[in-house]
This record gives sequence, structure tokens and C-alpha cells, in this order.
Amino acid sequence: MPSPGTSAPPRLPIEDSYLELLADTLDSLDLPARGQFLQRYFRAVTHLDLRESQCLQFWDEMLVRRREFSELLHRPVSLKTALVDVLASAGWFRVPVLIEYDELKKIQLNAVTDALTGLYNRRLFNEAFEKELNRARRYGLPLALVILDLHRFKEVNDRHGHPRGDEVLRSAATTLKSALRTSDSAFRIGGDEFALLLPQTDAGQALALSRRVETVFAEMLQPLQLSVSVSMDHGVATFPQDGEQADQLIRVADERLYRLKHANHAKATESASRTPLNSETVAPAPAPADRPGNTSRTISIETKRAAEKIENAENALTVAASVAAAGISAPSPSPVSQPPHVYTVPRKAERVSMTGTNAFAILGEQGARRARVLDLGFGGVALELDSAEHLPDNLLAVLHVPILPPVRVNLKPVWSMRTNEGSYRIGCCFIS
Repeated sequence: MPSPGTSAPPRLPIEDSYLELLADTLDSLDLPARGQFLQRYFRAVTHLDLRESQCLQFWDEMLVRRREFSELLHRPVSLKTALVDVLASAGWFRVPVLIEYDELKKIQLNAVTDALTGLYNRRLFNEAFEKELNRARRYGLPLALVILDLHRFKEVNDRHGHPRGDEVLRSAATTLKSALRTSDSAFRIGGDEFALLLPQTDAGQALALSRRVETVFAEMLQPLQLSVSVSMDHGVATFPQDGEQADQLIRVADERLYRLKHANHAKATESASRTPLNSETVAPAPAPADRPGNTSRTISIETKRAAEKIENAENALTVAASVAAAGISAPSPSPVSQPPHVYTVPRKAERVSMTGTNAFAILGEQGARRARVLDLGFGGVALELDSAEHLPDNLLAVLHVPILPPVRVNLKPVWSMRTNEGSYRIGCCFIS
């Protein structure tokens, strides 16, 4: 205890006290363990990749230098001060710069972040893509890459100005952030181009996510009241089916993006040229399922009431159509009965993905078969079976999905296809 009238010796900051404790602990370790720890420590605090032998040498010199400085200045000197002097004397710090740690982290974040949207930039995309590919190769897991861009974005800048164009880009970024899992990553890789990295995701799941993103993005733009109809197009490539290198997957995703873009917008242009303005496109005649006396009517699982001409074929064939338009190879669908007409009334609700929720369905009266539930919508459900099975036109099923209690429904299979993994996906509509 200091005597009265004398000032107490200055206390070391908490960080330096931690280093003092670290120095005492290292003395009790053998050389190999001490070298491994110090190598990681120097990398963390200095961003230098040093050999274990160099780390051991610099640590010993640092302890000696700290003691010399303390004796010379007649006060405690921190280990960090001694560390900077040792490394600068050895030539490792040629132009040392003093900066607060929080400021350093802010600079590092700004270096990999797009300032306008808050998404990661192309520089980090290239680094993250290689890391995710290496992880996918090591563990034999799928990896999906989605390339997206905004259709008619240039017209927004021309008609409404660049500030409104910036709002569209921020809306796109907000849409991507809200749609992704914590393991997924979103990047802005160009002016109106974006990329998604989706670990442990196959082509079907990536396509479903892309469609949800497009729908949510359209809703996000409504408050902007644009005179230009801006939409988000996508192209999907998966590892290892479409390639094993980053440049191969990027090329495949780009090709599918522009193939789908041209197909969709050429179809939209043709439809617009044939349809008068302010008119609704309807089917020319009611399908047999809609005529009086026919009991096979599409119903809603939420309301248990008959829907008004919901396009069962559109609901059921969405995945198959997206797969075909995107150019992803898949065997021909199994021959199952399909509705005779495709209605163009918009779907009342987007499908909700059940991926990752362990949702399942028990099929048949006896409940002998079990299928995974992939997604659930207003007019139907998508199931996945491990092997091909013949399903009747009127199939009783009990759906077990999150939040809802078990729900008994009658299903009508309308499409099926075999996946690259060998399982079978079956789209069913609800019937009364």
C-alpha cells in the first residue's frame, strides 16, 4: 500500500491487464502450444502471418523491451507499446498507423459494403463465393447461385430521375435482406445487378426463393407509384450439377437469367399487343371442373370455401414451368391428368416454402405413406417422395405444418417430376 501523501502508481487499462495475465499463462505452456497460440494472437492483433518460431522470438523480445522501457521511464509500460517497438524495429511495421479499433472495424466494413444499399459489394462476393464453394466441396453439399437484375431500371432513371432510381435499388436490397436465411448472403455486384449465395440449397429451392423475391419486390415498389413497370429477373446455377468452379456457375446463371428475361418479356409484350387496355383476360369457356354438377372444385385450405376460378394448372405447374424456362435439365413429367384450361386470373396468394420446417403429409386412408411438404399455397401443395409411386386422382392426406393443427384434405396430383437427387416432386391441387 502506498504511504500517505504519495500518489498511487497508474493502473494499466483492462486490455493491458489481460495481456499481463496472458503472459503469465504462456509461461506454463510448452513451446509448440505457445507457438501456435502466439501465431494466432499476432495474426489477430497485427494482421501479420508469421511463423511460429518468429512469434516465439518476438514475444520474448517484447517482454525484454517492456522491462527496459519500464525501468527507463520509471512507470509501467504496456505490452502493446513494446510489441509495436519490436515489430517496427524488425521491419514488419514500415509505416505504422495508430487508429482506434472501432474505427478500424468501420473502415473494414465500408471496404466490403455497398454504400447505397447496405449489401455486400462485388469484392466480397468473389471472396465469399470461393469460400462457400470450398465448403460445399469439402462436405458434399449443394450450393445455389442466383443472379438477379432489374428490368426497365434505366427507364426509371430517365423518367423519374436518379434519386427515385436509388429508392428502387434500396427497395431491392430490402427485399433481398428480408427474404434470406442467416446462412445466405446478398450482394450488389453491378449497377442494377445482384447476386445471392444460398448454401445447402438445390435448384428447386433456389427457384422458389427467386419467385418469392420477385413477388415481394413488386409489392415494395407500389408506394413509389412509378410510371414504369420494374421487375426483377433471375438466373439460377447450382453446384455441382452446373459446374464446380465459380466462373462456370456465374456463366450458367447469367445465361439462364437472360434466357428467362427474354422469354418472359417477349411473352408479356405479345400478350399486351393482343389484349386491349383495361380489359381482363379470362378463359374462353369454363372448364368441365367448373360446370354445375361437378364436385371437383378448387378450395382454399385457409377458408374451406370454393375459390373463384383459381388457376389450378398455374398453381400446379409453376415449378415445372420455371425449371423449363430457366434451362435446368429434368426428366419429362410423369403422365398424369391435367386441367383442360389454364386460367390467367392472378394467384390469390404466393406459395409459402416449408423447406427447413420438417412439414410432412400422411397419404392414404391407412396412412402408410409419408411425404415431405415442400410448399403450401392457396390452391395446392407440393410434395416430395423418395421413390416414384402411383397416386390416385382423389388422394386423402393429412397435412402436418407449423402453426396449424393437422389438416385433412383431398388432393388431386396434377404434375410430377424427378429431381437430380433421385426423389420425386408432385404438385397437387385441393379438391372438395
